[in-house]
Amino acid sequence: MAIRTCWGGYAGGQAEYLRVPYADVGPIKVPPGLSDEQVLFLSDIFPTGFMAADFCNLKGGETVAVWGCGPVGQFAIKSAFLLGAERVIAIDTVPERLALAQASGAITLDFKKEDIYDRIQEMTNGRGADACIDAVGTEPDIGSGFDAVVDRIKVATFMGTDRPHVLRQAIHCCRNFGTVSIVGVYGGLLDKIPMGSAINRGLTFRMAQTPVQHYLPQLLGRIEKGEIDPSFVITHRATLEEGPELYKTFRAKQNGCIKVVMKP
Repeated sequence: MAIRTCWGGYAGGQAEYLRVPYADVGPIKVPPGLSDEQVLFLSDIFPTGFMAADFCNLKGGETVAVWGCGPVGQFAIKSAFLLGAERVIAIDTVPERLALAQASGAITLDFKKEDIYDRIQEMTNGRGADACIDAVGTEPDIGSGFDAVVDRIKVATFMGTDRPHVLRQAIHCCRNFGTVSIVGVYGGLLDKIPMGSAINRGLTFRMAQTPVQHYLPQLLGRIEKGEIDPSFVITHRATLEEGPELYKTFRAKQNGCIKVVMKP
């Protein structure tokens, strides 16, 4: 079983046994007919990806750009389509992640091979994306731009806490009066955020740690109806003993590793 926490005083990790605070009110009963793998990601990454798309206030027909095609980004892509987006632009550089995003119907851009701002402007006739989702957070790859290099130097020399290159790019790529949805985690003070651009163009920012219980009933219903099978994101299955090595594999983005399920 995988338990992940960002805040709240409860350590996350993988274990054969665990104590569940508020177990009398927190868990939900899984309906018969659904496999463990179909409902496993209701605990975190599916609600987070769905919330990212839900924040975009989609009415139908929009273009949504998603930075980061890791597990949360993959669910954001799927959820944007579920909520009515006509086109999703997925931005990453890992081939397996881009391939999975493409399999979900997204148009993919490799940020190491293309200028993301120029491409999005070209794809939207200079308008920008209706909504931009930051599913990366404070530790992106080196990125494509001088500011990304400066961010990395600042963090390495203890002159900064976060590397918000993706957030800056999402702001610039969003259309006037569009929405920037942030589910990538930031932990400190952000530097050189283009707030002047955001204010002058009337952008809306929405961000949060996911209130999972709020989304559980509707997402479970979508799984039951067959609208989505969350197990699509699983690339590796392993035992608990194989966990440490697979953490390294995931961190190094090797062997097509996007999401690991460990079964004690």
